[in-house]
Amino acid sequence: MGPQYYDIIGDVHGHATLLKKLLKSMGYVKYDGTWKHPDRTAIFIGDFINRGPEIRETIQIVRQMTESGTALTILGNHEYSAILYHIKDSAGMYLSRHIAGNRNQIQSTLTAFTGFIPEWKDHLKWLRTLPFFLDLGSLRVIHAYWNDDDINYLRSFIPKGKLKKDFLRTIHENQHPTASIIYRILKGLEFRCPPDLILKCSKGMSRKVFRMNWWESPQNKTFRQLSFGNKFVLPEYTVPIQLAPSFEPYPVIKPPVVVGHYCLTEGAVIMQQNICCIDSAVVGSETLSAYRWSGEQQLTRENIINVSL
Repeated sequence: MGPQYYDIIGDVHGHATLLKKLLKSMGYVKYDGTWKHPDRTAIFIGDFINRGPEIRETIQIVRQMTESGTALTILGNHEYSAILYHIKDSAGMYLSRHIAGNRNQIQSTLTAFTGFIPEWKDHLKWLRTLPFFLDLGSLRVIHAYWNDDDINYLRSFIPKGKLKKDFLRTIHENQHPTASIIYRILKGLEFRCPPDLILKCSKGMSRKVFRMNWWESPQNKTFRQLSFGNKFVLPEYTVPIQLAPSFEPYPVIKPPVVVGHYCLTEGAVIMQQNICCIDSAVVGSETLSAYRWSGEQQLTRENIINVSL
């Protein structure tokens, strides 16, 4: 048996037409209702629900490919939030509260399944069978952030096979460290300003929280250099040494990691020779991207594929 080659597909967010166009461009054909490639396997990096106009068809495509073995799929923060949105805690409150922000995020998916409630419930059960990450030896895939210690912890603690409702209640009701780690790998590292720090972006707005670059040392970085995947530009002030975050950057000697999540309006990008973000902000850009991996340990821009409406 020859080596496995993978096509890692960025956040689809309900854009089935673009997904089909991307699959066709990479040589996938629809056979017996499922998209297949003779030599390659697709990987969906999560966030295939919410926002877009064809959510129901998108889930059908992703699930059919996954269950037939022509694709692998991991959870993104949108799928995980949808799972929690439908599970009540011991006090009868939903694990993902039905407040305006959460409701707005999932509303497009709920609307798409109006009249198809049993189908949506069945998809929710399927979502709980998906992993949070893939470690394929010489390739790693995760939605937002890879850290070996976090991954090893999850390996030892996450139940095999399915995320059971009681398990999810336990970790979220009891502020178990597992819940924090799951949010970290699904949303990335975040910098939170202390109350007495006023940090304004180029639009003059105060910013208290922003996503961080996690593959370079945070020492002696400016706020702009530390920021990654934010829709605002931070100033070129050096982060005070007292506030510099502490984390282990992802080393260049480790296997390549492909992530999604960050809604990059400039398009998919290779941030470090072994790290690629494949989320090209499909909702605003109407562009969907994939990274075609064929065993290389140094990722190249030439292997990024983009399709647009």
